[in-house]
Amino acid sequence: MRPILPIAASLALLLAACGSQPPASEQTPAGVEDRSPKAVVAEPASVPVPPPAPVAVDPYDPANLKDPKSILSKRSVFFDYDQYVIRDEFKPLVESHAQFLIRNPKMKMLIQGNADERGSREYNLALGQKRAEAVKKALALLGASEGQMESVSLGEEKPRCTEQAEACWAQNRRGDMLYTGEY
Repeated sequence: MRPILPIAASLALLLAACGSQPPASEQTPAGVEDRSPKAVVAEPASVPVPPPAPVAVDPYDPANLKDPKSILSKRSVFFDYDQYVIRDEFKPLVESHAQFLIRNPKMKMLIQGNADERGSREYNLALGQKRAEAVKKALALLGASEGQMESVSLGEEKPRCTEQAEACWAQNRRGDMLYTGEY
């Protein structure tokens, strides 16, 4: 009977040591993450917003005469030296102004023919008139009314550039298209 008593005492001590004790006051319990499924709230379906409908823009609206993005804001047709033939690069410009005059029959245009300083005064006046008439005839052939247009020659009197160089003279060989209120 003797060996059983120490074993029972040891078991009692072991069980007493394993017993649960309340946590010390300085110990805080670890947080518990809640992983339970939550109700899913459906977000309102986003409705795609259609792009705004394109607004019909009248390319021949008088407001385009001052819009730098419009071809109508360009008003000069340049000529080669001693020539009064409209170069191909300026034909779209003349066509646009002809269409503008057709769609705006109350608008009037003054075409000023200019020449560079080379040549006599009389010669430059005659060349400027031929340049103004060339622009006027092209506009008329494209349908603009003759009554809407007037042509004059300024000769060499209204230079855009005053240097003695070909690039400068090229700026002075031109026909300028001015509308009512601009001359």
